[in-house]
Amino acid sequence: MTIGGRRDIVLLDGGIGQEIHRRSTRGDPHPLWSVMVMREEPDVVVQVYKDFLHAGAKVLTLNTYTATPIRLGKQGMRSELDHIHQEASALVDKAIQYSGIARAQISKMGCLPPLAASYVAEAAPDYAKARSDYERLIEAQIDFVDGFLVETMSNTIEMTAARDALVAAEQVIRIGLTVEDDGTNRLRSGEPLSKAVEELSNGPIESVLINCSQPEVITSAFDELRKLGCAYGAYANGFNTIAPLRPGGTVKELEYRVDLGPDKYAEYVLNWIESGATIVGGCCEISPAHIAQINQTLIDIGISVVNFDQTFNSAV
Repeated sequence: MTIGGRRDIVLLDGGIGQEIHRRSTRGDPHPLWSVMVMREEPDVVVQVYKDFLHAGAKVLTLNTYTATPIRLGKQGMRSELDHIHQEASALVDKAIQYSGIARAQISKMGCLPPLAASYVAEAAPDYAKARSDYERLIEAQIDFVDGFLVETMSNTIEMTAARDALVAAEQVIRIGLTVEDDGTNRLRSGEPLSKAVEELSNGPIESVLINCSQPEVITSAFDELRKLGCAYGAYANGFNTIAPLRPGGTVKELEYRVDLGPDKYAEYVLNWIESGATIVGGCCEISPAHIAQINQTLIDIGISVVNFDQTFNSAV
């Protein structure tokens, strides 16, 4: 059986940072969140990655979401940027090795996140600063990864800066956008999603995703993403609301949804695939159990789960 003529689906990991935080022995989360756990309890990070691999994920992203120049600078740790990214890479490699899964089966992705805060567009730097910082992050990761995921873009300035930095580095463009949870197809900045799509149409783009938004609003956003004519997909979060999280805040302020277990989340994902999505996974609060359920559901209906190279570099 196939859905929409597709024979394969890229399956991402889930909420790596949130899962690391949950399993750590640290009481209150640090402002650098899972990056600090990585320093204190690296074995926790390795085990989280292993669990996502054994759940069926074919794409792993470095645990460096908060390791940006701005965020590290606020903690007096900017000089450690390169070391943190190298350590994050090494832990992914260790997890793949320990999992027994062939390295060629996994896409190992660098992370280009919001530079100052998730969801809060007014905290973002201007284009020139953002472009410079994304170039720095690319430089820190490029020798260790297969490609990059731009994640949780809440505004077109950071999105464009990240895209342009990747173009300059001759990297494939994969962009994740976060939209309001009210179904209005607006970025968290209030800008219409159509504005982001228009900007992305002005340059190379391999794939575009909606991420770290509630699963209920994903399908309507696809109506805009389709206009790009590229691959699209989604990886949603499992938060009740992101409203309490402000710059400098931590995930302690957010509550997870008790109604979004693995079975329910897999239903949403299947609907996205029926709507044309070819890249799916999970963001915050989406666990290895959720990814395992998606993987098994796809296997049961005869859809192959693959990594980025297997999908876009092969005839499908």
